[in-house]
Amino acid sequence: MSSNSREIILRAVMSEKAMSLMEKANTLVLIVARDANKPEIKRAVESLFGVKVQSVNTLITPTGEKKAYVRLSSEYKASDVAAKLGLI
Repeated sequence: MSSNSREIILRAVMSEKAMSLMEKANTLVLIVARDANKPEIKRAVESLFGVKVQSVNTLITPTGEKKAYVRLSSEYKASDVAAKLGLI
């Protein structure tokens, strides 16, 4: 169990699918620590970026990384968080 937000969120995903999810579904796609659970990911995103998270879905990629789809509440914009991260 990792508690540090920086240890949980490893990096953001920059792909066409991630960009379209950001625009259409207000969702960030992140690579997270393999042992992190959904409540930990939610807390980490909320504390790091100062946003409110609506839902978190996770999957393990074929390469063994854990990917999290983090949907933000409607009062926040995923593109604003991406801009803070320097993605766009």
